[in-house]
Amino acid sequence: MTFVGSPPRLLSLYNRAPYRVLFPRAEAGTPPLAVVANLSGGIVAGDRMALTAAASDGASLVVTTQAAEKVYRSFDSRRAETSVRLEAGPGAWIEWLPFETILFDESRLSRTLAIDVAPDARVAAGEMLVFGRSAYGETLNGGFLADSWDVRFAGRSVWADAFRMEQPGKILKHPAGLAGARAAATFVYVGADAAAYLDAARALGEAEEVRFGATVMGPVLIARWLSPRPEVLRAAYAAFRAEFRALAFGLPARLPTIWSL
Repeated sequence: MTFVGSPPRLLSLYNRAPYRVLFPRAEAGTPPLAVVANLSGGIVAGDRMALTAAASDGASLVVTTQAAEKVYRSFDSRRAETSVRLEAGPGAWIEWLPFETILFDESRLSRTLAIDVAPDARVAAGEMLVFGRSAYGETLNGGFLADSWDVRFAGRSVWADAFRMEQPGKILKHPAGLAGARAAATFVYVGADAAAYLDAARALGEAEEVRFGATVMGPVLIARWLSPRPEVLRAAYAAFRAEFRALAFGLPARLPTIWSL
């Protein structure tokens, strides 16, 4: 999907099952809201899914998902592959605000998030992972995860990150790994003014039962959360996103209505 201009207008849209992009009416004074729905109800081994969202010529766009994404158990060595690409052209900004991804035990997922930002554009993007279905008492003992980020600003690579687990049970428990975390979240803000938001981000991200840190690398602000309680991390992450979007984009300090349904 591509949006252009101010006020933003939809220039092009293409979707194919199982993805469907919906455009509920946005609140007054807020940019267009695109809701990505996975009509299949989850992701299984062998799936190949891709999403591209672009904005330019001063357009603004908020992209979220309809619900938490579930990655089901794999019964062979195949992996599911998902990719998201965000392209913010001249004067534009994009907010990527999906619900969490829940990894079932023995699931196998390779996921990439690529962000390309023009010198006068901005992007705020985040992802949350839940390791096992906590409501069922499930732990993530086996499976595979490869999670990578690639950020480009003004035509050059400015930040790349990769997280890989081939024996998740050991990594999640080990003190040098995730030390008992059942959920993790990563947030990046990409823009020429990223450093100006570091102190505010550090203040906003602190919460009980959550380990949090934030730093800046050039035009990229990076924040991360870990917690043994997914519901606590989700609340802390959502509160951060609500306040940060108000600071950076002048939006109301709350998430889109779909997050409260």
